[in-house]
Amino acid sequence: MKSANENSINLNKYISSTGICSRREAEKLIISGQVTINGKPTQLGNRVFEGDEVKINGELLKTKPKTLYIAFNKPIGIVCTTDSKEKNNIIDFINHPQRLFPIGRLDKPSEGLIFLTNDGDIVNKILRAGNNHQKEYIVTVDKQITDSFINKMSNGIPILGTVTKKCSVEKINNNTFKIVLTQGLNRQIRRMCEYLNYNVTKLKRTRIMNVNLGKLKVGQWRELSSEELNQINTMIATSSKTEEASKDIRKKKSSFKRNSKFNSKRKKRT
Repeated sequence: MKSANENSINLNKYISSTGICSRREAEKLIISGQVTINGKPTQLGNRVFEGDEVKINGELLKTKPKTLYIAFNKPIGIVCTTDSKEKNNIIDFINHPQRLFPIGRLDKPSEGLIFLTNDGDIVNKILRAGNNHQKEYIVTVDKQITDSFINKMSNGIPILGTVTKKCSVEKINNNTFKIVLTQGLNRQIRRMCEYLNYNVTKLKRTRIMNVNLGKLKVGQWRELSSEELNQINTMIATSSKTEEASKDIRKKKSSFKRNSKFNSKRKKRT
């Protein structure tokens, strides 16, 4: 019996592992007679073995797909969207058997590293702007790079109604530089260069957080290693979820409005 149990899983745990409900809710389904194993009625304590068919109200319960995290070297021209109407969408290009979605974006005319996953929770945490997760790019421009250009790019450029955060910018050669960002503004690097009258001719993302593009060829992907995932999970451990982040933003906006009204009243009095 012991060896048999080692090769099986408790029914309520099996049901919850598919992601449709909690263990407690699974127990209610079992007690109410809605669950069968291989067509037979079940009760609490039943176990599921490999090959067993578990059904709820006659509908076959499928095991939850493996959680995937992949690194992809996106080619120029591929669009980071799940919209099948876009003929060059990233999902069709990769053609993975599991349903994946990209974490963030990389412009159509850009190439390089992007993550894809089927884990929605990690997406929210990585994308939080306040988490300061590094992204590294190699950028080629149409004019000779000057010390003034490097200095201005490093210290912030006014775009999209704000000033970009200070960042690390390093000249590689006359027309190429490396930049490490902790922001994700729309077409940020291109807009920053354009503000200084430079045009980007090539943009390649080479690193996201602790994961490097390495020898991954354009158009190829690989699964993240367990070591890479452990490091990522450590880095995002304090990340706020989307809902919490929204509350923080609302609080800041509310505080700003109160301070603005207070300052306005003070000016009127004086």
